[in-house]
Amino acid sequence: MLYLTLRHYEYVCAVARHGSLSAAAEALHVSQPALSAALARIEAHLGHQLFLRRRGAALALTPQGRQFADRAEQLLEQAAQLEDPGAATSAPQRLTLLCFADLAPFLLAPALKALRQALPEVEIRHHSCAFQPLIAALSAGEADLAITYDLGLDASFSRSELDRLAPHVLVPPQHPLAQRQSLTLAELADQPLVLSQEGLSVQHMLGLFRAQGLVPRIAHRAGSLELLRSLTANGEGVGISYSLPPGNISYDGKPLHAVPIRDQQAQEPVILASHASQPETSASARAHAVLLRVLRRDRSDLAQPDHHVD
Repeated sequence: MLYLTLRHYEYVCAVARHGSLSAAAEALHVSQPALSAALARIEAHLGHQLFLRRRGAALALTPQGRQFADRAEQLLEQAAQLEDPGAATSAPQRLTLLCFADLAPFLLAPALKALRQALPEVEIRHHSCAFQPLIAALSAGEADLAITYDLGLDASFSRSELDRLAPHVLVPPQHPLAQRQSLTLAELADQPLVLSQEGLSVQHMLGLFRAQGLVPRIAHRAGSLELLRSLTANGEGVGISYSLPPGNISYDGKPLHAVPIRDQQAQEPVILASHASQPETSASARAHAVLLRVLRRDRSDLAQPDHHVD
């Protein structure tokens, strides 16, 4: 016997559309406490949350909630077609994948290719963005999965490690540091550094120095990886980057040399982040399994060996 009725599906869809219990209750002509209790019973029956509830914020769909609401809309449409055969057809299942901007050139394309081959029935949406928009979208339930560094996410998200990267120092080939096989953070503290201007990235790097009682000199904060490489190649300072594209030439044609930083604590995991509660049959759970298999097997050249310039 089915537990959920069409009215239950209407409740979920109304809250999804309006973003608040009060507005949905008014549209449905039910009391807000009755609607809240019904949603709680629906979630208890399903075994996972449909909505994120944060004090002072509007209700937001979890990825599973969005998928449920999409399918509920389809069911309601199908019911309406019994009365109106000309009603519109239902929408396809959707999944949204985010990727941190510095990692996107390495990992996003192979991820999309794998997902479209494995899940042809799912509409895949994707965005590359900075840490804060990525975290905000995940927290608001606007995205299902994210490929990112393990920075800024709270404990409510699950993490699956894809790789673990050591940062590299970038210098022109004539720079004295270019002759080294490896370097430590302590050996870099007095150098004029070129770092990313991405907030969490800068905090992370400065935290690594502070943990050793070091106060680094920051010469520039670059708005992109290629700007960081260009500033470094033109002698504006010593760059530090986790992402290391193949080749030893900056965008403006200047040679570069990369030297790994050997401090163990400086290594940073690349993760596949997702919401902790994912039904095994959901598109997000199936996509998660595909990405783990593909991205762990075909690790991109995020951190190449030392680049030697003849």
